[in-house]
Amino acid sequence: MKTNRILILLSIVVFSINIGNAQKSEKDIKITITNVASNNGTIQIGLYNNEANFLNKTYRSITVKAKEGNVEASFKNVPTGEYAISLYHDADDNKKLNTILGIPTESYGTSNNAKGNFGPPKWEDARFTIKDKEIVQSISL
Repeated sequence: MKTNRILILLSIVVFSINIGNAQKSEKDIKITITNVASNNGTIQIGLYNNEANFLNKTYRSITVKAKEGNVEASFKNVPTGEYAISLYHDADDNKKLNTILGIPTESYGTSNNAKGNFGPPKWEDARFTIKDKEIVQSISL
């Protein structure tokens, strides 16, 4: 009798875990970076998951080798929600966006090709939502 209770309890726990996993939806974000000027350095890509961290603290980041023309990259298994992407061509590969007086001297871009007016792009212009399908972003440098 005690064994049956343990089996039933174990079955409930396993069933609950499977339901929780089924409700958590994860998708991929595929990124095409266009107009890469040279093969020098890398493309530094940051994914942000809220407005407070946008352009300050990445949720996830990846680095890909620069290639003149177009470069492909992707974030795998990203939970549903709101996100934004910021990237730059780190031509000298020093792992930072070079600036003069706060103005970038290396090519950069954001999701939705959002542009800033007298400052960086805004979260509301760069954000996108992952719901029920894979997201594809084309970002021009």
